[in-house]
Amino acid sequence: MPRIAFYPGTFDPVTNGHVDLIDAGLALADALVVGVGVNAGKSPLFTLSERLVMVRGVLATLPAAAQKRVSAVSFDGLAVDAARAAGAAIILRGVRDSSDFDYEMQMAAMNRDLAPAIQTLLVPARPAVRHITATLVRQIASHGADVSAFVPPAIASAIAKRFPR
Repeated sequence: MPRIAFYPGTFDPVTNGHVDLIDAGLALADALVVGVGVNAGKSPLFTLSERLVMVRGVLATLPAAAQKRVSAVSFDGLAVDAARAAGAAIILRGVRDSSDFDYEMQMAAMNRDLAPAIQTLLVPARPAVRHITATLVRQIASHGADVSAFVPPAIASAIAKRFPR
């Protein structure tokens, strides 16, 4: 039976940090499902359907062998429920710093109570992408600055269309 990992997030927009975690997930699991979620507490730059298309576009740039083991779905609700629906035994989460760690530990404990069969795996961000957040990318772009160093090329193009210089 394949070990499936579920990587939930809003991906607004997809960053190089997200891509790094996707690579880590593929190294740790037989299959990876990227869950593009709705977060009622956030006002996204891109719609859910746009974010799903962008994630799928990024996944299409992965090596062919990786593409066969990764997919993307949208979800609205609890990540643990979406993970269960995907058949996942693992929820994959990235950790950049101690504030991420504290938050993710709380979420992992809550998810464990809700779905004891699903383990949360916290993966430290590599130093090269540790500073990248989607929030910072949106803020930088909104001021007309180039964000191409922080996001995949297709995402940089989509952002540039939202924030023309």
